[in-house]
Order: sequence, then C-alpha cells, then structure tokens
Amino acid sequence: MRCLYVDLDGTLLGRGASLLSDADGNFSTAAVRALEACHRAGVEVVIYTGRRETQVREDARLLGHSAYIFEAGSGLVVDGELEWLTGGLEPRDGITIHQQIEDRGAPALLLERFPGQLEYHAPWHVDREVSHLFRGLVDAFEVDALLSANGHDDLRLVDNGTVHSRSDALAGLEQVRAYHLVPRSASKAAAVARHMQIRGYTSEECIAVGDSREDLGAAAAVGTFWLVANALEKDPTLREAIKGRPNVRIAEGRNGEGVYEAVVTTLAQRRG
Repeated sequence: MRCLYVDLDGTLLGRGASLLSDADGNFSTAAVRALEACHRAGVEVVIYTGRRETQVREDARLLGHSAYIFEAGSGLVVDGELEWLTGGLEPRDGITIHQQIEDRGAPALLLERFPGQLEYHAPWHVDREVSHLFRGLVDAFEVDALLSANGHDDLRLVDNGTVHSRSDALAGLEQVRAYHLVPRSASKAAAVARHMQIRGYTSEECIAVGDSREDLGAAAAVGTFWLVANALEKDPTLREAIKGRPNVRIAEGRNGEGVYEAVVTTLAQRRG
C-alpha cells in the first residue's frame, strides 16, 4: 500500500466538518489515527474533495500532505505544481473557468428550470475557480440531458453527497445534496488516476475512501475502494451502484472510524 485517497466532508471529517469529531459530534481521534497509520507505513495521503483550492491547500498543509485534488477533480496539485483537468478549459485573460461557465448561461438555466429543487450552496459557492456549487435534490442524469439539449454537453452535474444546510425555499425536500457543475472531463476518478500516473503507483498499491457516488468513481482506478458506513445510511441506492464492483468494500465504521478501518485492514492484509 503506497497511497490513500480520501474525501473530507462526510468521510475523514465528522460532524461539523471536524477532524476530531465522529459522526455524532463526539470527540474522536479515529481520523488522526488513520493518518498516523499511513505515516508510519510510508503511505502517501491525498485529499480528494469538492472544496475550493484555497481551502484544500490549507487543509493539506495542516495535515502535512504535498498533493491534493480539489473542486471534484477539476484540479490536481502535486508538490506545488497545479494541473487543470478540465478538458482544455483553463483560466484565460484573467477570467476563471467558473466565470466562463457562468457567462455561457448554464448555471442560470439550472436555477430557472429547477425552482424549489436547486439553489447555490451559500456561502461555500463563492470564490471558486471552476465548479458552480449547488444544493438541493434533482436527478443528475436528467440535468445532464437538459445541459446537452441546450448546447452544454461539455458540462455535467456531479452528485457529491448529502449536506445539512438549506434555505426555506428547500424546506420541503426530504434531503439535500451537494452538486457541482463542472466540465465533463473533470472527475475525482480522473484526478486520482492522473496522480497515480505522476507518482508511478499501480492500482494494487492504492486505496480510496469516500461517501458519495462521485467518490465511488475512483473504484475504477484503485485496487480497493471503501465506502464509509454513513454513505449507505444517507443514500441506500449506493447498494445498487456497487453491484458488479468486486473491489468495493463497505466499512462498519462511519466517517473517520470508517477511514481508520479501511487503512488498518488494508495494511494488515498486505503485511500478511
């Protein structure tokens, strides 16, 4: 085992996005112990998350990591070098990819078509370089079809799992999920595969842990993918999504405890 790819919110982090809280908000060192186990075994840890780059840079610095993946796979930083994974869309003339997407009208189209179902995920939707971050409850496949029908077939909507924040406009929804509008080529799976290529890792040397469908895509790149237990609690349909994926495992633990379980189980099996 040479690398762990791990999501932050809902995975490594507990309630309130705290590294030192479990899923119920109790004090827990499980996530820290998972990172310690990786450090002792010489395993690189790479955050892959939907958070914006400036935020993830600080997260990685605090944890002592030299590589990270941000905005749902839109960008990869390795040893200080940034690579855009956005299918040719890059910042130009001082205009971010985020602004280029907005200028095309795709975000406005979604907000107009899905009133009461979709809104910007305030305040975390600001200061982003690529993705437009929404919250609500929509069928991502239906949204992708709408985008294609309106000349935006190079974009897609990424379902990045459940969130707790909502406005009064979304009060009637049974649950609220986070969605990223990104270039179609951008994905956590593609970013993981690119990092593995840069480092020279094979799939058998890597595992990934997450809590959403977008995280699950990394199963195609790594040897073993782990879903933390709370992923299935929040989205039971994931059980159907993992059928036919023999390298996907479900942890008994939630959030950081699930990450710790994935790490120590893998290390013990490979040492044996």
